[in-house]
Amino acid sequence: MKNVLIGPILRLFFRPEAEGLENIPKTGGAILASNHLAVSDSFFMPLVIPRRRVTFPAKLEYFTEKGIKGAFKKWFMTGMGQIPMDRTGGSAAQAALDTGIRLLREGNLLGIYPEGTRSPDGRLYKGKTGMARIALEAGVPIIPVAMFGTDIANPIGSKMWKPTKIRVKFGEPLDFSRYEGLSGDRFVERSITDEVMYALMELSGQEYVDMYAAKVKELQTAQPSDGVPAQREPDRIPETKAG
Repeated sequence: MKNVLIGPILRLFFRPEAEGLENIPKTGGAILASNHLAVSDSFFMPLVIPRRRVTFPAKLEYFTEKGIKGAFKKWFMTGMGQIPMDRTGGSAAQAALDTGIRLLREGNLLGIYPEGTRSPDGRLYKGKTGMARIALEAGVPIIPVAMFGTDIANPIGSKMWKPTKIRVKFGEPLDFSRYEGLSGDRFVERSITDEVMYALMELSGQEYVDMYAAKVKELQTAQPSDGVPAQREPDRIPETKAG
C-alpha cells in the first residue's frame, strides 16, 4: 500500500531523500534504530528504502478503535507495515520483545525508536535497553537512522501535515556479536544502548539529554499542586552538527 497509494503522495509533497542506503543489507534481519521526532517517522523511513519492507511495533490502540474511523486507522497502519504491540505490562513487554526477535530471525527489517516515545522538544533522549536485548537474542546488527524535517511536517499535536523537505540518514551498521550469549546482562545491554544513542547523536546533530523522554513529558504535564519537585537540569552531551 505504501507504494501504490501513500508513496506517490508523500513523495510529491515532501520530496524525501536518503543518504547511506548502502548500509541497509539487501537480505537478512537488522534493526533500524531511529530518533523519533514525529508520528510520520514511521512513514518516511520505509518510503526511502527500496525493495525491502520495514516493520514497526505500534501502540495497540491504533488497531482497536471502534467504528469506521477505527477500521480505517487499522487498515492504514497495517498497510504501512506496523504491527500492534501491547506495552501495558511486564508480560506484554515480553511479548513485544519476542515478536521483534521472531521477525528478525525470519530475515525482516525491524524499526525501533530506542527513546521509547517522541522527543518532546527535538532533543535526543536516553535510550531504553529493550532494543539491545532484541539485537543480542536475534544476532543482528543495529543501524542508526536520523530523521530530519518530520517534526516540521508533522508537529506534535497537529492534525494537518505541512509540506516540507524530509531527509533520512542511515549510519554504518553497529556489530555487537562480541556480546554473544550475554543477553539479559543489564550492564552489557546498557553499554550497547548507549553506544547506539551516541551514534544517533553524531548522525542527527541533536543535543543529547541523559533522561528518559517519557519522564520529561511526565514532568512537563505535572501541575504544581501535584507536589512534584522542580525538575533538575538534565545532564547533556554538547551539541554536535550533523555530518
